[in-house]
Amino acid sequence: MQLEIRELSKRYSNGVQALDRVTLTIPQGMYGLLGPNGAGKSTLMRTVATLQEADSGEVRFGDIDVLKEPDRLRRVLGYLPQEFGVYPRTSATELLNHFAVLKGIGSASLRKEVVEGLLHRVNLYEHRKKAVSSYSGGMRQRFGIAQALLGDPKLLIVDEPTAGLDPGERNRFYNLLAELGESIVVILSTHIVQDVKELCTQMAILDRGQLLYSGSPEEGESRLAGKIWSRSMSKGELERIQQTHRVVSSKLVAGRPLVHVYSDQDPGEGFTQVEPDLEDLFFSTLQGVA
Repeated sequence: MQLEIRELSKRYSNGVQALDRVTLTIPQGMYGLLGPNGAGKSTLMRTVATLQEADSGEVRFGDIDVLKEPDRLRRVLGYLPQEFGVYPRTSATELLNHFAVLKGIGSASLRKEVVEGLLHRVNLYEHRKKAVSSYSGGMRQRFGIAQALLGDPKLLIVDEPTAGLDPGERNRFYNLLAELGESIVVILSTHIVQDVKELCTQMAILDRGQLLYSGSPEEGESRLAGKIWSRSMSKGELERIQQTHRVVSSKLVAGRPLVHVYSDQDPGEGFTQVEPDLEDLFFSTLQGVA
């Protein structure tokens, strides 16, 4: 089963064109939706999750017309938003049990089995009696995935799931998402390139509501083969290079800017050709040079 998005558009009342005729096919597995803040990622995810209406376009998941049959989609949907609240002083077991009732799991014995199974799966069972409001950021995100998995969803949407997590929690979260992506459609919306690089075999880049790239990370990187050049330099020299070269990105390494530029031929000035990576694809696509 795959998700088909066709010519999807959404303009908000303040005039912002959040989505502009976006067309995507998202297959089973981990799919990365990459873009800067304000690119339209959350709008797209909220629309697919039936939390808001589109102005025009079509979304289908298998034989479900998502925009016309939102209730059918919700039966097979798991959704972890960017931020979610929890009841104070309510334990993970109590809260998951409550959500399970809302999901239609009527049998108390079945709910107990499902809830305990999910808490084991996200490695929270030993913390099941603690209030979710007392959890660390990583633990709360794992609880969020547990509630999203109630009802055995066929489509899972996670919006900016690793923001604020420490490296250890992020790795555990990666492993959990990768396991889920083996059998269902998982859409990972993020502005963190590393998330997509670690997890996703297919991806899209959005900016200002427009689709700029869709395909595999490898296909995108191959478009830049032989065109990315790198050099370490002083901060003062960086200002001059920015005026004379197509600077794709710069980051501090050992206190000095490491600069990547885009050029069809040797740009001189001591630059060395390097293998392009996903960050090069992301930044060059946003700048319109790739």
